[in-house]
Amino acid sequence: MECLPLSVTTDYARDAGSPEPCLRRIAEAGFTHVHWCHQWNTDFLYCRAEIDQIGIWLREYGLTLCDIHASAGVEKKWGSEVEYERIAGVELVKNRIEMAAQLGGDVIIMHIDHAPDDPVEREAYWARMCRTFNALAPHARSSGVRIALENGVFPTIREALRRYSPGFLGLCYDSGHGNLIPNGLEELESLKERLISVHLHDNDGRKDWHRFPYSGTIDWTRLTTILASSSYRKCPSVELNMHNCEYEDEAAFLTEAYRAGQRLAQSLDAERRARA
Repeated sequence: MECLPLSVTTDYARDAGSPEPCLRRIAEAGFTHVHWCHQWNTDFLYCRAEIDQIGIWLREYGLTLCDIHASAGVEKKWGSEVEYERIAGVELVKNRIEMAAQLGGDVIIMHIDHAPDDPVEREAYWARMCRTFNALAPHARSSGVRIALENGVFPTIREALRRYSPGFLGLCYDSGHGNLIPNGLEELESLKERLISVHLHDNDGRKDWHRFPYSGTIDWTRLTTILASSSYRKCPSVELNMHNCEYEDEAAFLTEAYRAGQRLAQSLDAERRARA
């Protein structure tokens, strides 16, 4: 059976330090693409020398950048109520946009907080969010990079997508997050025309384990059917945690990750072909 393109997260074992050993092992396992997740929740700014070196490693190992998980920030928080922190967070996201563009990517992923229920707080929240998105939009468009909001708070994401065009803002569907709520797949179905990124992994419906596809309670048949009919056209991207999968050996973990990922890729490819 033909091996299909497949992406995996770079932080399967660790999210800091040199990514080179991870990239080498990812390539050795057979993966063709990476979802960049190093430094996803820090204030780390990638400088030109670091981005250049990552590009060298990607070329050396024959890997393609699928997308980048933009940093949520710690003190540089793009959704912060503290204005200087919010502005610093915007600069942090711009850094990831530039990184994606330089490395040949076209999507970065961001987490968005739940909009408050209180009307006054809600108005202030959206004013803040819009200042951030309005500052990022020209930079993103000129770089050819779109922003995908990762599911966790669908009502808030739905409102953000209503306010901004598909050319700038889309959805990242995290299957593990979706499985933690009763109607995750229904929410995805309703927003599938805005889907531009995926984080695919499994759990038991109670905890976000980031385990192999087909190892938990997700309905993968239904999920692949929705993905095949969505606007997402890239290869599957698995976002896995080696330790939650109860592996200590990286090579063994990546071998199993590739096997499970290929099963998913074959299923999605068959569904896409049937629709074509």
